[in-house]
Amino acid sequence: MPRLDDIDPATLPPEGRRVYDAILAGPRGVVEGPLRVWVNSPGLADKAQALGAFCRYGTSLPARLSELAIVVTGAHWRAGFEWAVHAPIALAAGLDPEVVEAIRLGREPGFAAADERAVYRFAVELLRDRRVSDETFAGAVAELGRVGVVDLVGVLGYYGLISMTIQAFEVPLPAGAPEPFTAP
Repeated sequence: MPRLDDIDPATLPPEGRRVYDAILAGPRGVVEGPLRVWVNSPGLADKAQALGAFCRYGTSLPARLSELAIVVTGAHWRAGFEWAVHAPIALAAGLDPEVVEAIRLGREPGFAAADERAVYRFAVELLRDRRVSDETFAGAVAELGRVGVVDLVGVLGYYGLISMTIQAFEVPLPAGAPEPFTAP
């Protein structure tokens, strides 16, 4: 049974249609996955998609590090749609395929780059422990700077919202995508 992602743009009320069209015209160019759920609440959708556009395209982090944070979050939540969309983007952004696969499997990857290791440790600690140790925090600031660490938390938070939406509303995988996570 669809869980609120069965949106027909032609039947949306005016505010919902405005937000739908804004998402479609934005950098994503498509209204899919959790965005289709959010359109049910145009106020949330409007603000969340704007935050998402910043978190995906406008932070101080290079795409490689943003995508690393996104796949760590998607794997943490076992959000299949998120993984199916962002794992290929992470690879295209320059992450090592072995790193991406280790994250998918819930294993700690080996990192050649210090900035990737800092992002991974920060993300895992925050998601798993709900806090970040002083050592990990200092390492992240040393690698990313103050703005980068704030942006990293923004990316993690936004993609946590995305992942929770995927799980709560059982957002299906994109057509033809294999299930990335086996049962726990």
